[in-house]
Amino acid sequence: MNHVFDERRYLIPFRSTLLPQIFVDTLVIGAGVAGLRAAIAASAHGEVIVLAKTELKISNTSWAQGGIAGVLDSKDTFDEHARDTMTAGAGLCDADAVRLVVEHGPRLLRELMSWGMNLDHDKSGALSLGLEGGHSRPRIIHSGGDATGHELARCLLAKAKSITNIRLFEKCFALDLITAGATPGAPVMGAITWHPKHGLQMIWSKATILAGGGAGVVFRETTNPPSATGDGMALAYRAGASLADMAFMQFHPTTLYLPGAHRSLISEAVRGEGAHLLDASKRRFMVGVHPLAELAPRDIVSQAIVRQIAEQGGRHVWLDCRHIPNFKDRFPSIAEELSRFDLDPAKDLIPVHPAAHYMVGGVRADLIGRTDVPGLYAAGEVASNGLHGANRLASNSLLEGLVSGEIAGRACEEMKTGAPEVWRTSVPHAPIPVVSDIRPSDHGELDLADVRSSLRSAMWRNVGVERTGAKLRDVADMLDFWGRYTLDKIFDEPLGWETQNMLLVAAIMARSALWREESRGCHARTDFPEQVEALRVHDLWRRGGAGPRTIPVRGESPLAVPGTDASAGVADPSAGLPGSHGAGARP
Repeated sequence: MNHVFDERRYLIPFRSTLLPQIFVDTLVIGAGVAGLRAAIAASAHGEVIVLAKTELKISNTSWAQGGIAGVLDSKDTFDEHARDTMTAGAGLCDADAVRLVVEHGPRLLRELMSWGMNLDHDKSGALSLGLEGGHSRPRIIHSGGDATGHELARCLLAKAKSITNIRLFEKCFALDLITAGATPGAPVMGAITWHPKHGLQMIWSKATILAGGGAGVVFRETTNPPSATGDGMALAYRAGASLADMAFMQFHPTTLYLPGAHRSLISEAVRGEGAHLLDASKRRFMVGVHPLAELAPRDIVSQAIVRQIAEQGGRHVWLDCRHIPNFKDRFPSIAEELSRFDLDPAKDLIPVHPAAHYMVGGVRADLIGRTDVPGLYAAGEVASNGLHGANRLASNSLLEGLVSGEIAGRACEEMKTGAPEVWRTSVPHAPIPVVSDIRPSDHGELDLADVRSSLRSAMWRNVGVERTGAKLRDVADMLDFWGRYTLDKIFDEPLGWETQNMLLVAAIMARSALWREESRGCHARTDFPEQVEALRVHDLWRRGGAGPRTIPVRGESPLAVPGTDASAGVADPSAGLPGSHGAGARP
């Protein structure tokens, strides 16, 4: 990494002893599926605070239309779900992570049902299981047709609110993780936060779980809510944790493309119900691209759409849903959104285009959520635990959030009572002196709104669905320039901090994509169109490093993983947790 992005340890100057102090056992940063499930699990062994950057009801989880993948049908198997996940991941999935998530999923899905989550059922009363891209059989559960994320968030939030030792802080922005020293690897002891009413606060914790979601807003075209600015990844990087596989941003193939309108998601489930993609001449084009046609993995569909647009001109392709019976009953939220633009899916073709959707890379974490910084855990989209490899299988994200959140929430008890090799401390009863001295900038001012808009446009043009080395080098230079005039500034509100975080995360994305001279999964280099076996590794980026270090993919087969109880067919939930020395080794 360039020194511009490494020299600032904290975003603002402060002296910890002069700020209000809060003490807690576990601090969870993020209030989506991973954060709420982690908080519920962590509440079993101590007090928990959950930080929501905006309102509690706004998260990538609540925006998710698609369902949750899980082996809930007697005809389905863990092996098949694992195999589909590995196929979509294009050789970069860690087999042990795949097996862990696939096998824990059904238990946690049934738990959600017991907590009152409303799911769709067929006429016989059985769970309605949908088919989505990359899956070999129907295994996707939904709620309200296309409102699964909203219902999941509602259910988990209700459960969290019912637990007395969970406190939920809305509109509380985490600026930086607190470490016992400035060098990478120093233990994390909580976070410095900002609230519009209470100002700056020091929250000290024995364990900190990052669950802050993704970074789709780094791109001009995205399905993500405005809050998805990569803050959790930037926090972790400044604190010395490694970021992994940052070249891999998944682009959803079908978002509503109308000039000036938000890129509303048209769920993969619509293609699962039989919708077709049509080119400018109104002809299907996916049939000759992949055996699964419109239900091919998302990277293949997105890249095919981009090629069609380049070859035939225009700005979008068409999604044909006219032959799907009862569309408005099956997908009420999508139908309502389309009606706002006078589009009737029973009569009209829908203009669609890919958009940044899901961050496959993130903070490197092991099977129980540990990062390579003591005291810091990561779960959900902000994390990179090897499940998704080079491309996420449809509807595995909410599943991962459930599983990784629950496991990290239980595992972080080790920071109080855990294995001897794990660093731990008691929450201090008095503030520990932490000082951030930042000199006022000597550089001129740049308009924040212009930087943010230019950054997003440059990332979309140069680090989008298809990439080249020349464009990646250009955008890296642009980011360096903007960084020199933005990262050295001291801001006093979230717009500035978000922009600084976006610049940092974008710079690592661009450098990871430039380094990976191959095409794999959702990373497509037109100047290196083939997969390269030597690059079947995870690339890790850490503050102060001259470039990436690499680690091998963990495991060759998803069908046999340490800690699996073969008699029950479900991974032992205690494997790798406090006291275990098996699968939970640090990455």
